[in-house]
Amino acid sequence: MNQIERFPTPLPVPFSKAVRAGGFLFLSGQLAMAADGSIVEGDIAVQTRVVLERIAATLQELGSGMADVVKTTVWLGSLDDFAAFNDEYRKHFGAGLPARSTVEARLYRNAKVEIEVMAFAPER
Repeated sequence: MNQIERFPTPLPVPFSKAVRAGGFLFLSGQLAMAADGSIVEGDIAVQTRVVLERIAATLQELGSGMADVVKTTVWLGSLDDFAAFNDEYRKHFGAGLPARSTVEARLYRNAKVEIEVMAFAPER
């Protein structure tokens, strides 16, 4: 029987930071957010690095890693940042690039990027 396991976020928001279901981890979208809820200052490379480091930490905490990511969905505050975003994004995945969708959207508190991931995470 498949089980669904939910991992609460420490933030005061109505969603889980991750859900494990059927051998996969689904992580909620991540922003470059500081502990006080403010958006980390910096350009798209800085914010992308912060977001992907947080994603990597959450995956590690749940027994997975960046190499297990099979799909990402990316929202950019401006598609003008697409090339610089790609430069930083590539550094965090190497040759094991996941499938990806990227769209432009107005983001919470004018963040420059939000990323959610799905990772393969069979029971170990």
